Amino acid sequence: MMKKIAFVAFASIYMLQGVQATSQSSRISAKTSSSQFTLSHLPEEDSEKLINNVKVFYNPVAEQITTNFKMSKPGTVAIKVMDALGNEVLNLMNGRLDAGMQNLSFDSNGKLTTGVYFVRVTSGAETVVKRISVR
Repeated sequence: MMKKIAFVAFASIYMLQGVQATSQSSRISAKTSSSQFTLSHLPEEDSEKLINNVKVFYNPVAEQITTNFKMSKPGTVAIKVMDALGNEVLNLMNGRLDAGMQNLSFDSNGKLTTGVYFVRVTSGAETVVKRISVR
């Protein structure tokens, strides 16, 4: 598993270096060094995102999962809990939300055992994933 993660990380850095070298007018710039990797975006790119400032709390989770995020425009949102292998464990929401700040709470109903999970928030083609622990 660790070899796969290391390979994906290496391949991503390699591809970003190629993008930077071949496209001087690129809107994304990547800088790498032996111990640091940064990816910077122009400020206007954040305003194009449908989902901004996603937070999942309290972490570790006990009985309730609370998500907080901003929708830049109305749209259909799916919120799911995934295990470490990417399997859907719990479907928290699949519905339409208005633009603006969203503060949503969901009961896990004892369906999550102790461990590490990922909360996936999707709207349109955009997906944000946050890691949580369940105690």
